[in-house]
Amino acid sequence: MKMKKVMKTIRLIFGISVISLITLTSCTKDFDDINTNPHGFTTASDGSLFNTVIQSLIPTGDEQFYINNEILYKQTQLAALTKEAWGNYTIGTESIWTNYYGTLPEIRELERRLKSYEESPGVINMQAMLKITLALKTFKVTDLFGDIPFSKAGYGFQDLSLLRPAYDSQREIYLQLLEDLQWAEENISLAVPLTGAYGTFIGFDKLFNGDMLKWRKLANSLRLRHAMRMSEKEPELAGNIIKEIVDNNLPIILGYDFINPLLESACLWPSAMGFKNESLNWSFREHNNLRMGSTVWRQLSRHDSIDGSGIFDPRAYIFFETNNANKWKPYPQLPDINTPSSGGIPYGSHRDQLGAFQIKGETCIYSPFNYFVVRDEDFMPIILITGAETHFLLAEAYFRGIGVGIDKVQAEIEYLNGINSSVEWWTQVARNSKLPSSSMTFPETIPIPGNITPVSVQMQFGFWNATSEEQKLQFIYTQWWLDAFRQPSEAYALVRRTALTPRDGAALAHFRLPYPPSEAAYNNESMSAAISQQGGDSPNVKIWWMP
Repeated sequence: MKMKKVMKTIRLIFGISVISLITLTSCTKDFDDINTNPHGFTTASDGSLFNTVIQSLIPTGDEQFYINNEILYKQTQLAALTKEAWGNYTIGTESIWTNYYGTLPEIRELERRLKSYEESPGVINMQAMLKITLALKTFKVTDLFGDIPFSKAGYGFQDLSLLRPAYDSQREIYLQLLEDLQWAEENISLAVPLTGAYGTFIGFDKLFNGDMLKWRKLANSLRLRHAMRMSEKEPELAGNIIKEIVDNNLPIILGYDFINPLLESACLWPSAMGFKNESLNWSFREHNNLRMGSTVWRQLSRHDSIDGSGIFDPRAYIFFETNNANKWKPYPQLPDINTPSSGGIPYGSHRDQLGAFQIKGETCIYSPFNYFVVRDEDFMPIILITGAETHFLLAEAYFRGIGVGIDKVQAEIEYLNGINSSVEWWTQVARNSKLPSSSMTFPETIPIPGNITPVSVQMQFGFWNATSEEQKLQFIYTQWWLDAFRQPSEAYALVRRTALTPRDGAALAHFRLPYPPSEAAYNNESMSAAISQQGGDSPNVKIWWMP
């Protein structure tokens, strides 16, 4: 009973709602089949706690609605926000904060338990899996907010003096997480008997089903991602990490191995994991203000013909679709007072039925997101990282000489592998996509012309078309940005770091999310110190790794 009271206090102090270990958010309520209900730390198994942590990687509906759809797609210009009708962004920031700090006590409890066990390869693997998952979650939050409570956070149930934890600088957080990921890479064992506690624990690994090579690949791929992200502020350290991975040929998530497609990724696949991603469609259906913008359209089509004859990239058909009149019509990224308003019902669930699929509403005059992308709650993945991204990371490293010698030939090879990987991976996802009610499949509903392939993308965006070295680098970032279409927070990081992704109008001036109001209520002293250290709490305050 005392433990439950302490846990309640922790969550109140962090200004977050008590999160059920059965139902973390609306988008995870159907995770029940794979989640053992822990009634408290004294009864929850290691595996069930870890399952809760994996479950928390699913973005909440409020995060998708108020942050992704209302802020990040607009700021990255991966789509156009046709109307700013939802100013309550704090609902989204509260949701992200709640998701992270509501899960952190479970992570700290697992850390405590695993540390107390007799050391063995199985226990070390369990520790590595936990460190990697914590890194995934923490990088995401610090990259959105900047400095956050970390090293002392989540321990309030063990030490009441830590109920209001101090903030760590983003630099300190990065260095610690990168150290943890290196430890995981160096200590994971690939051939450990599935016996005892380890054997039971592995049964709760719904991300990789106990494949420790994939966990190693994820650890090293995250090291690449975040070493590159901090390369402007910590060039020597970032370069050493990239050099170590490349020189030692450490395993990473790959899209291509020479000419062989691997199409690897780290994703949460709803059907395979036993849940339905129901908040996905809710976030688009109720928001209803996102459409294909003119900025992204110009990266997918050679010209503005509404019949689609200029489209050279298959991802145009996967990410977006025609308007109610079956025409390709982007919404102007910079609309003026004469721009007709957007409307219609392109994300309504009525479209599940074959006879109603084309009914998007007469006022749906602009191309919406593809209905399969926003409605398929079973087979549309929640992406953590793709093989294409690692190729683009390596392309930038070779092109700029970060951790490796400048090698423009190798940079081009990695770049072309990235294009091939992204186009083929997304095509594979579309091929397997189905609508939940009618089981209509993507291929039978939206055929992609056979002459539009990765080659047609290369013919448009190959280095040989660039007129300068800077444009070649822009090509890398453009394709990287497109691959992150359903990872708006990752695209947001790329845009902030490089300032070279496709963009109309003024330069980006939105660099972070303000802290949620609950922090002012429950951890004001620590939050105020962090705000003072960073120079403010507004979106125009740059976070640490930004140039």
